[in-house]
Amino acid sequence: MSKGEATREAILDTASRLARSVGLGGITIGTLASRAELSKSGLYAHFRSKESLQVSILEHTRARFVAEVVAPALTEPRGEPRVRALFENWLTWDSQPGGCLFVAASSELDDQPGPVRDRLVRYQQDWLDSLAEVFRTGLSEGHFLADADPEQFAFEVDGVMLSRHLSGRLLDDPNAVSRARTAFEALLDRARA
Repeated sequence: MSKGEATREAILDTASRLARSVGLGGITIGTLASRAELSKSGLYAHFRSKESLQVSILEHTRARFVAEVVAPALTEPRGEPRVRALFENWLTWDSQPGGCLFVAASSELDDQPGPVRDRLVRYQQDWLDSLAEVFRTGLSEGHFLADADPEQFAFEVDGVMLSRHLSGRLLDDPNAVSRARTAFEALLDRARA
């Protein structure tokens, strides 16, 4: 990795942590330059615009999500063990300071058309498709009912996590994680062969 690439990665690490607390819209070139201990012009040379910075933050965060949530789950046996690993890894991801940037950005960008929202929509759809595909492997392994709907399962798991995020972060419910696990177990019980 070149020095420029390493600097860019360090900037994006800082930016993604900051975005989890202030939102993508709350990040300015000036604020980020100060946090990353760079000049505004130095930061501008890496991103050229706030929109480019926001897209880069989403890309960077997605790469981390894949590395921390998806990749470890894919080492688990196909079917229910892999579905469980995805869910547990996702709970861990959402429990970091500031929570899940994708959940926060979804509320922030849901009615703001443009390239940043488009990128977020694509990543969210990819995630739902991944959940459905991992569930589908459980169908082929005989772990789930043959008529179970993978897309519905993905939708409901996503709903459980959105509720966990809201309950835990906004409502400060100390039982949010245990409630999410209970809801997830109910989904699995209903889907099992």
